[in-house]
Amino acid sequence: MNSRLSTWLAKPTTTMLLILAAIIAMFAFLSPTTFFTVSNAQGIFSNTAILLVVAVGATFIIITSGIDLSVGSVLVFSSVVGAQAMAAVGGDSLGAILVGLLATLVSGGAWGLLNGVLIARAKVPPFVTTLGTLGAAYGLALVISGGVDVRSVPGPLVQFGNGRWLGVPVIAVIAAVIATLAGLVLATTVFGRRTYAIGSNEESARRAGIRVERHLMSIYTLAGVLAGLGGFLSLARFGTTTIAGNTNLNLQAITAVVIGGTSLFGGIGWMAGTAIGAFIPVVLANGFIIQGVVPYWQYVAVGSVLVAAVLLDQRRRRRQLS
Repeated sequence: MNSRLSTWLAKPTTTMLLILAAIIAMFAFLSPTTFFTVSNAQGIFSNTAILLVVAVGATFIIITSGIDLSVGSVLVFSSVVGAQAMAAVGGDSLGAILVGLLATLVSGGAWGLLNGVLIARAKVPPFVTTLGTLGAAYGLALVISGGVDVRSVPGPLVQFGNGRWLGVPVIAVIAAVIATLAGLVLATTVFGRRTYAIGSNEESARRAGIRVERHLMSIYTLAGVLAGLGGFLSLARFGTTTIAGNTNLNLQAITAVVIGGTSLFGGIGWMAGTAIGAFIPVVLANGFIIQGVVPYWQYVAVGSVLVAAVLLDQRRRRRQLS
């Protein structure tokens, strides 16, 4: 039993879970009547949901030792396209909402496919490729919208996005389902095993018969589709495109994935860890606001946790190699 407990405690996911629990306990002690409430918990879940959906795609990419800096801009672009598509159809009908959903998914997937083709086929480094599409997607979003948020989102979609299911925000339930399904794909399917294999050693994976280029294109496309879905959920929650509000989402998603125990060196990662990592910055920001602390300290705290997570990952890799 002791050895099992020691093994469990040594896992990076467990470490981050304990850190999250400690953060929650601290704010609950400091502000029990404001932080430790049902309404505040619902707000935290809603704020985490969109980040988690995007971070799921980032998890697949980082496991392959890749990176995607463009997801925040792709989310913004997809939300603009989706909002304008719904406005073009007009009305509050289910048909208009479905057109908006399709538009966000297709536009997000198109950017992801472009990333995948440039990285897998043209052999442009992921950092350079996604840095370029980060600027291009955001710029095109501004061109299409004229730099003004699109607010013509159907009322029923906004009601759905702010609804509750058994007391839990609907968008949080959707994010949890997506993260669970993605975790099962990673852990139990051939697609998941190939993802880990490419991240561990791309050349060995290629020699084993894995079509590395096709797989990488699939993963980047998946990340784009999830960014598009994140854009749709953002429309549902806020009733507007929030063009300026998601520009840092790419860094937040990468931070959530790495804090959750996925290795930047590839080959290691857990979707449960990503879910925990997504909560940490949101809980910190929420607690700081309640305490009246300048919210910019959130970035200092999250940055410190991120550096600590990378250091732990490097120590773990050195132990494995020794």
